[in-house]
Amino acid sequence: MPTFVAFLRAVNVGKRTYPMAELRAAVEAAGFADVATHIQTGNLRVTTPMRSRDRVAAELERVFEADRGFAVPTIVFTRAEIEQVVADAEELPPPEVAHYVELLRAEPGAAGAKLIEGLERDRERFVVRGRAVHMLYDRAFHEAKGLNAAAQKAAGDGTNRNLKVLRAILEKWA
Repeated sequence: MPTFVAFLRAVNVGKRTYPMAELRAAVEAAGFADVATHIQTGNLRVTTPMRSRDRVAAELERVFEADRGFAVPTIVFTRAEIEQVVADAEELPPPEVAHYVELLRAEPGAAGAKLIEGLERDRERFVVRGRAVHMLYDRAFHEAKGLNAAAQKAAGDGTNRNLKVLRAILEKWA
């Protein structure tokens, strides 16, 4: 059965709490296997007979909303896709301070990628590779402006992770 890594957006922020033990229990009760989480920010591994990323994401979102009463946008990747995101990161010139990755539900397309990569920000660079926007910061993350509204719209649904978290997930779930 295929294994997927799901990245939940905006959980455990404000009133949108979802303790990872409760999340795992809900996912297991829905029939997913080999369920594991990594830290409290909504990183989830599941095994399922489903083969479509979109189908897995839709089912997880249904489970989360039924269990919590609020929508939890979920972005799903295969392990091979996460490995590619990390490999792509290794090929980029390293930032001075931080490397974050916006993991997207769908590729932004050529026009969207051009808009995102063309965004002019002091000490911030953006590189699109498939369903990932690499955000290279030569300043502290909390000082960064990130993607503007037009770039966010071009990117579509996504969620942000530090490159260190993606590496840790690959190591932990080897």
